[in-house]
Amino acid sequence: MVPEFATQLLNDTPLYQGAMILIISLLLSKVAPLPRDYQPIVWFGFLAKELAAKVNRPGRAPSQQLIAGTLACALLVLPFSAIMTFLMQLAAFPWFFEFITLYICLNDENFNQTAIEVKQALSREEKGRARSTLSPWLYRDTRQLSEVGIAKATIEKLVTTPVYGTVSTIIFFSIGGAPLVLITRMLKQLELCWPAINPKFTHFGKPVYLLSTLFFLIPGWLWNISMAIQGGPKSILSLFKPLPNNQPFYNCIHTCSIAASVLNIELGGPMKFNGTKIDTPRLSYGPKPDGESITSAIKLTNVTYAIWLFFVISIPLIWAGLRYLQG
Repeated sequence: MVPEFATQLLNDTPLYQGAMILIISLLLSKVAPLPRDYQPIVWFGFLAKELAAKVNRPGRAPSQQLIAGTLACALLVLPFSAIMTFLMQLAAFPWFFEFITLYICLNDENFNQTAIEVKQALSREEKGRARSTLSPWLYRDTRQLSEVGIAKATIEKLVTTPVYGTVSTIIFFSIGGAPLVLITRMLKQLELCWPAINPKFTHFGKPVYLLSTLFFLIPGWLWNISMAIQGGPKSILSLFKPLPNNQPFYNCIHTCSIAASVLNIELGGPMKFNGTKIDTPRLSYGPKPDGESITSAIKLTNVTYAIWLFFVISIPLIWAGLRYLQG
C-alpha cells in the first residue's frame, strides 16, 4: 500500500508544488514584505499615472475617453503579462517565476503594519503624521481628513485589500496559474490609479472598472462571506441587503458594508478627489470609528486571512489523505 501511495503522490506533484508555492508566497508577503518603494506593482502604478497624464483628456467626448482608456489598459497590461508568460514557459525552473509573481502581486498584504502606525499616530493626536503615513496607499485626497476620516479610510483599505490580494491570488492561481494572477492584479492596480469614481477618470477609467468588476466579483463575494460569518446572523443577512449606491463606480462598497456590520461602526461617506467632493453612501451600523476601531479591523482581517490560509493548507492534506485511503 505504501509504494502505491508514494506513486500516487508523485503523480500529484504539480498539485503539491502549486500549493507550496502559494502557501510560501502568502506567508512571506506577511512576514517579509518588500518596502513599498521597491515594489514592482507600485512602479507599475507610477507608469499608469504618467500614461494617464498624457492621454487622458477629460474635456474630450466620452467615447474618445473610453477608447483612450481601453488602449492605455491594453498597452500596459498585455506586454508585461506576455513577457512573464514567456519566461515561465522557457524557464528551467518555472516554479521560481511563479513564486516571484505571486509574491509581487501580494504586495499590499503588508498594509496591516501601516494601519498600526496610523492607529499609533492617532493615539498621540498626530493627525498630520497619520495622514502622511496613509497617503501613499490611497488614491484620494487625504490632506484634510479628520480623525474619523482617517480611521474610516484606514479600515476600508484594510478590509478591501485582501479581495485583490489573498483571495484573488488563491482563486486565480488555482484556475489559470501565475499569469492570470498577474493580469488581474495589474488590472486592479489600474483601477486604483484611474478610479472611475474620480470625475477626472469617469470615462477614461470605465473600461478598467468594468473588467475589474467582472474579475473580482467572486473573490469579493467569498471574502465578504468569510468576514460575515464572524459577525453572526445580522452580518450574514447583510450579504443579501441591497445598498443605495448613487455612485456606480465604487467596487468595494459591499465589502465595506459587511465590515461595518461586523465591527458595529460607520464607514463610507463623502470622499475628495482633486478637491472635488464625491458623495458615497454612509454605511451606518454603529458609532463613527476611531483608533480602537482600527485595532478591531486588524483583528477581523487577520482572522479572515487565517481562515483562507487554513483552507489552502487543508486542500493538499485532504487530497493526500483520500489518495492514501484509495491505495
